[in-house]
Amino acid sequence: MEEFRRLYETVYQDLYRLAYYYLGNAADAEDAVQDTALAAWRGFGSLKKKEAFRAWILQILVNTCRRALRKKTAAGYEGLSPDPAAELDAQRSGAAKENLTERLELLELLSGLDDEERLIVLLTVFGGYKGEEIAKILNRRHSTVRSRYRRALKKLERKLQEKEESL
Repeated sequence: MEEFRRLYETVYQDLYRLAYYYLGNAADAEDAVQDTALAAWRGFGSLKKKEAFRAWILQILVNTCRRALRKKTAAGYEGLSPDPAAELDAQRSGAAKENLTERLELLELLSGLDDEERLIVLLTVFGGYKGEEIAKILNRRHSTVRSRYRRALKKLERKLQEKEESL
């Protein structure tokens, strides 16, 4: 399982970042990444193409995050919270207030998107994936991913405009 460890180390930060922005807080993101790693480790032997590891483990993470959100919604989960570790780092650098405010604004904007739109934006912006790669991860047509991405960006733009007008 040395190969799994090596491959996992190359994607861990992307997994955490995606889970954090998808779920909205550090603890849930860590749980999702751990659950994903365990599921991936168990199924690693059945992965035929090791070069597909990144897309494969991202798909596991996406499904894990969706399940976590459904559980939270069913339990009456109310909102997103900032990452305490990032907040502590920001305090050390003297930029705590701005960093926390920016993070909360971003989370608020992303929460206005439906699950798939949010995921597509996160994979594009934070993961650096292209539309065709996202289509494979989500098992969707490339044209569907493109149109949902454009729709999500328009929603985000409208929300930003509304926010600026209210200031």
